[in-house]
Amino acid sequence: MTSINYTINTKSRRKIYGIIGAVITLMVPFFLLFFNQNTHLETDQSLCPLKMLTGFPCPGCGITKSLVFLYEGDVQKSLYYHILGPFVVAFCIATIVLLSLELLTKKEYLNHLLFNKKFAYSLAIFLACYHFIRIIYFINNNSVNDILKQSIWR
Repeated sequence: MTSINYTINTKSRRKIYGIIGAVITLMVPFFLLFFNQNTHLETDQSLCPLKMLTGFPCPGCGITKSLVFLYEGDVQKSLYYHILGPFVVAFCIATIVLLSLELLTKKEYLNHLLFNKKFAYSLAIFLACYHFIRIIYFINNNSVNDILKQSIWR
């Protein structure tokens, strides 16, 4: 009698986790859109731990709202909440397609781009500059009292 070994190697497991993470990233705003009945528009309160503690947004704050507005078809509001929101959708779709293709063909594609230090540093510098501009804009448009209302210290 022969036995079939169903163990999955580490690379395949990471690819499966990557696909699951990308699907969850795309589905959470979708569920918020349908089950939250537009209450995402009514409050500035966030579940972000940094924003809850300080009242200031973190570099990723607003991406979920950005995705919700993108799913509603309002690209302008999507870009207002976070400029990288539409790129997150494109990246997640590309990740699902690429990792699925790699699992099916057992070959690796675009690793020289995905694991490129220059690309990672460029993205980090862009995100830091974008966040710095957002913080300045946030401080100019909110009083200390408004900032405290957005934290747990209100």
